[in-house]
Amino acid sequence: MPPEKRKPVARKQTTRKPALKKKKPAVLSKQMKMALAGLLLILLSPLYYGYVLSGFVASWRWIKDWGQDPNYRTYKSFNIKIPKKYTVHGIDVSYYQGKINWSKVKAMKEDEVKVSFAFIKATEGILQVDPYFQRNWREAPKAGIVCGAYHFFRPKKSGRAQAKFFLQVVNIEKGDLPPVVDIETLDGVSPLRMRLELSDFLTYVEMKTGVRPIIYTGLKFYEDNLEGKLDEYPLWIAHYYQPKLKLDKSRWKFWQHSDKAKINGIGHVVDFNAFNGDSTALANMLVR
Repeated sequence: MPPEKRKPVARKQTTRKPALKKKKPAVLSKQMKMALAGLLLILLSPLYYGYVLSGFVASWRWIKDWGQDPNYRTYKSFNIKIPKKYTVHGIDVSYYQGKINWSKVKAMKEDEVKVSFAFIKATEGILQVDPYFQRNWREAPKAGIVCGAYHFFRPKKSGRAQAKFFLQVVNIEKGDLPPVVDIETLDGVSPLRMRLELSDFLTYVEMKTGVRPIIYTGLKFYEDNLEGKLDEYPLWIAHYYQPKLKLDKSRWKFWQHSDKAKINGIGHVVDFNAFNGDSTALANMLVR
């Protein structure tokens, strides 16, 4: 049988949509252009990234110091913990630290902590001169560090003789910190004998220079041998690795709180100190 003829299929008529007109690009207003340019300037500014970076560093430090005493935190560059309630810091040095690059010492800084002053060993007993004293005494002020000289006291020797020897070596001038006598040991004599010789040293130095010396000693030695004695003299107390000096704050001027600081320009660990006051108070202590 012949195949059936297929009926033609009616095609659906489609209605064409009118072609969409291309939109013209939006034109930024003058105000928008200025705002965009300002934003780009901010984002590309080094100051902006410095601000962001400082904020990040502060946040990271806050996280890192979580659980630590906020007033006694670690300063990585100095490699020690430093009490935060003090704004003026310094070091003390002797031959033990060797040859010092004082410019590097002065340039070192972490947050607001930097070396503003230095006590430099000059003499000991009646014969010993620190071999690095003259160099340190000359170079540290050149770098902009305020300096004071100290004498290591030997109670078995005449206090007056030690004072004369100290002043033969050290020329105390305007702008220096007051001279210091370092008393740490009885050397086998009684506390009374030690105090008599120490008093002779202090009296002679003050008479010759017109400057009242500072007494340096450890907290235990002070409590055992000096507390309530020679109270008219300023105190510099050694008391290590503590967030607070356990002594009436009105009694002391300097606190040696660590003997393990790492300082740029110095090849050995160094004693680190806090001053009990601001920069104005330190300036008021200087020799006039």
